[in-house]
Amino acid sequence: MATKKITRIEVQRWKSASNSHGLVDIGFDGLFIQQFPPDDREPMHVLSMSEADARLLFVLLKSQLAEFDGRKARSQR
Repeated sequence: MATKKITRIEVQRWKSASNSHGLVDIGFDGLFIQQFPPDDREPMHVLSMSEADARLLFVLLKSQLAEFDGRKARSQR
């Protein structure tokens, strides 16, 4: 049986944002680190970033959601 690990993803830089077919794609440079979880934690993926990167991600997501809303018919908003 494979040992379950935590994957920590450290964002280095946001590169792009796009959307199509109901999906938002965010491109970034990142560092992927495999770790063994402490005994009291379930294996999971962790996305780590600075406050500045988190604020930029928020802006990117808001702009992509605005594009989705702009494509909807007025009656669906």
